[in-house]
Amino acid sequence: MRRLVSALAIGLAAVLLPARADAHLVTTGLGPVYDGIGHLLASPEDLVPAIALALYAGLRGASGGRRALLLLPLAWLAGGLIGLRAPVTFPFPLGAVSFMVLGVLVATDLALPGGAVAALAVALGLAFGFENGAALAVAGGGARNLIGIAAALFVVVALVSAFVVALERPWKRIAVRVAGSWIAAVGLLLIGWSLRGAR
Repeated sequence: MRRLVSALAIGLAAVLLPARADAHLVTTGLGPVYDGIGHLLASPEDLVPAIALALYAGLRGASGGRRALLLLPLAWLAGGLIGLRAPVTFPFPLGAVSFMVLGVLVATDLALPGGAVAALAVALGLAFGFENGAALAVAGGGARNLIGIAAALFVVVALVSAFVVALERPWKRIAVRVAGSWIAAVGLLLIGWSLRGAR
């Protein structure tokens, strides 16, 4: 019984004693590159649009996957470097809109021209990279954090798009499209939530 009380007291103390909290910059203790990787993996508002783009690129075939794989991390890095110099935030809910647009593209499996995947990757990368760079400038991060984010993006896009490209059976592609509909639904909820908060 004493051990149980001691364990509960230690657990309660650990929960109630506050630690330092970082709003945007994830600190892993392993250096800024790993902090950037941790930031991407711990930020659904950044990770889900990247996954949605990779799903859509995979549905467009190997060439679409390669375009997204090359352009998204590079555009994210370029946008982030610009954002480090000009820390300004977007006045509209970028994450919610990207959830909605990319989710609808995945759900409908809309066959856009090959250049559309490249344009989406560049636009998404520049916008989110700029937002991340601006936040890192305020939080005290730098270019090495952005390199970590870009490296993690490369891995995520490679894995997700290659997984979708390898799907041969129609029902598996339908499962990917269902995931896109869920992403779009979350985007719709986020847009409604942001509009409610704007009032």
